[in-house]
Amino acid sequence: MNIGLTDHSNTFNKAVNNPLVLTPPQTNPDWRLAGHRYYSYNFFLRKKFGQRIQKVSVDAKFTCPNVDGTVAKGGCTFCDNRSFSPSRRVPIRKITDQIDDGIRRLKIRYKVERFIAYFQPATNTYAPVERLRPLYEQAVSHEKVVGMAIGTRPDCVPPPVMDLLAEMAERTYLTVEYGLQTIHNRSLDWMNRGHHVDAFYDAVERSQGRGFEICAHVMLGLPGESHADMMATAQAIAQSPIQSVKIHNLYCVKKTPLADQVAAGEVRLMELDEYASTLVDFLELLPPHMLVERTIGDAPPDYFVGPNWCLDKPTALKTIAAELERRDTWQGKLVTSGADA
Repeated sequence: MNIGLTDHSNTFNKAVNNPLVLTPPQTNPDWRLAGHRYYSYNFFLRKKFGQRIQKVSVDAKFTCPNVDGTVAKGGCTFCDNRSFSPSRRVPIRKITDQIDDGIRRLKIRYKVERFIAYFQPATNTYAPVERLRPLYEQAVSHEKVVGMAIGTRPDCVPPPVMDLLAEMAERTYLTVEYGLQTIHNRSLDWMNRGHHVDAFYDAVERSQGRGFEICAHVMLGLPGESHADMMATAQAIAQSPIQSVKIHNLYCVKKTPLADQVAAGEVRLMELDEYASTLVDFLELLPPHMLVERTIGDAPPDYFVGPNWCLDKPTALKTIAAELERRDTWQGKLVTSGADA
């Protein structure tokens, strides 16, 4: 199966139709011994920090190069940043004030004392280092913050920014989330990303050895992608040097090009059972050592178009768990060990 790798893909140089070879210790991970069926982020954070850790969203009011016209205009087809983060729905405030407010809200729902500051909406490395540094500094200086998560695009990490990320990783736990979405350039063109998959390969290659966790964001159910296409993305990720992945279905929010396409019947959104089955197939191809930070997506009801099952997160998670149980399967089940290769 050809996934169209480019010259930037040196770290993805195994054919995706070959099984990933892992060392024996990775085939018997502690999350399996604990009775879990995939390597969840909550499990990892509890082990790393000895307690529950919760992400708190912060907003530095960045834009994106496919919004401001640098590479494209209008933003991604599916994107309204207000729907992705509570912070984008309020006036701009200091990062520390946003963290304090987020902590107050989260502590009503969870018994948690330590947090990861999550620079979530828009492209959070899309600025000069002189602007980025003080914003990151505010976050890591907060007494209840034990780490940072930075969401960005793979075409927005020039060398000075990469050096800054490495510097921050020396001071705190840091995960950098690159928006891959898919390995298929035709899908990236449909969503108006303004870059192709080679930008992701390049960013990952340059991120290795810099001290921070490399995370890929992936969407399932993109229009025109077959099941085989989605599994090709899974296999490419599996053979990459990234440490974690965030997966969710394509969902639709108001006032976006996608909302118009859904209304016109041009795009179909996955039903829950279909998504759960596809997600489990995807997880089976991921190596056991790869963190799964997310398995579903949602948005506030006021912004939401569909599919409606996304608004019932507990039921969606139960459906995914039931599919794993029904099939008696787990993350990495289709990944062979060195002894089997």
